[in-house]
Amino acid sequence: MTIRIASVGQAVFAATLVAIGIIGLFRGDFAPVWEPVPKGLHAREFLIYLTALISLGTGLGLLWRPAAACAARALLLCLVIWMLAFRVPVILRAPLVAVVWEQWGETAVIVAAAWILYVWLASDWDRRRLGFAAGALGLRIARAIFGLALLAFGVAHFAYVPETASLVPGWLPAHVVWVYFTGAAYIAAGAAVLAGVRAQLAAALAAWQMGLFTLLVWLPAVAAGSRDPSQWSETVISVALTAGAWVIADSYAPRPAAPVAADLSPEN
Repeated sequence: MTIRIASVGQAVFAATLVAIGIIGLFRGDFAPVWEPVPKGLHAREFLIYLTALISLGTGLGLLWRPAAACAARALLLCLVIWMLAFRVPVILRAPLVAVVWEQWGETAVIVAAAWILYVWLASDWDRRRLGFAAGALGLRIARAIFGLALLAFGVAHFAYVPETASLVPGWLPAHVVWVYFTGAAYIAAGAAVLAGVRAQLAAALAAWQMGLFTLLVWLPAVAAGSRDPSQWSETVISVALTAGAWVIADSYAPRPAAPVAADLSPEN
């Protein structure tokens, strides 16, 4: 197998997709990043295994040179369709509910990461036929989606202070202060990414914040033997978000060897 790695973030993101696919196949249920799907939806079981195979197949494909461009294209297409079919309708039904936007943001980070990988790995065919998505415009759209997702995370922190404070590790003092601090950090990072002001630093710090949240909140819970499905789901989501944010932060680094290197330079 010939490995084609555009960045360390790509490798972590691809490995996370493989793990998500395996989890979906073994559990016989949607992995958290593919939720929500209505319980009564026809062909729901078929979609469970389809999304698991998409995660597994595209994750492996991102690591294999002949399949990398196709895998990135397929992953992006599936995620965009999924967002439009299952996330956007929920927002339209409850546009003022913060948690709805937070859940949209979880999918949005994965979409943004997949889009950036598509830009990095796009074939000549992609650039000729889908240049708007595979070039500089696609990169800007992906970063904007990420910025909006960060804003949604920040707003959710402020909207659900008691719930978020309960997740802060007990050994840390002033739980509510941490909620406001991390919420403000997400909003500041989202605004920086959208404005293109210190965007690389903002994206990197957001990735670190997600990673620390995974390490300090969710991993200790599952390591302690928790059987709460919601904690396992949140752990998977948190790992996926960290991997996706890592890819986005990497997108600001100069890439002189890439065919679209000029499009991938920082625009801070």
